[in-house]
Amino acid sequence: MNQPLRIGQVADLAGVNIQTLRYYERRGLLDPPQRRPSGQREYPEQTVALVRVVKAAQRLGFTLAEIQDLLQVSAHRAGPSELRRRATAKIDEIDRKIAQLQAVRATLVAVLDADCDLLTDCSCGLGWPSPEPRPSTHGARVPASPRPSMRDRGAGTWPTR
Repeated sequence: MNQPLRIGQVADLAGVNIQTLRYYERRGLLDPPQRRPSGQREYPEQTVALVRVVKAAQRLGFTLAEIQDLLQVSAHRAGPSELRRRATAKIDEIDRKIAQLQAVRATLVAVLDADCDLLTDCSCGLGWPSPEPRPSTHGARVPASPRPSMRDRGAGTWPTR
């Protein structure tokens, strides 16, 4: 017969803290456990596996609401096609986020390569508003920056001025 586990035992075995278990219970991810006469929670052993599944799904980028929905789908035996559809949708979402982050990175590289000192007065062409008009150079050549471009910088090293 399976021995019921106390909350601390479940937390230790699942690699989470006690507050996480209480939160999952409030959110409905975990069924309310049986209680001892003293009020202590008693969880079935399979709770450890369930908490590990929840944590693994979070690492894959699923929100707790999405995980709760996936658990309900699993309980109703919706089949592998439903899980496949949801995993494919999550991959599409991640791909969109990656594209957005790559665009942000490219913009930051442009700012660094332009050697801007102020975001409000940057020559990188981002179109940030400047508090005052920039003085015209009337075709004067702007000297090249001594600062190396991002391509020339070593990993983790930043030149000082």
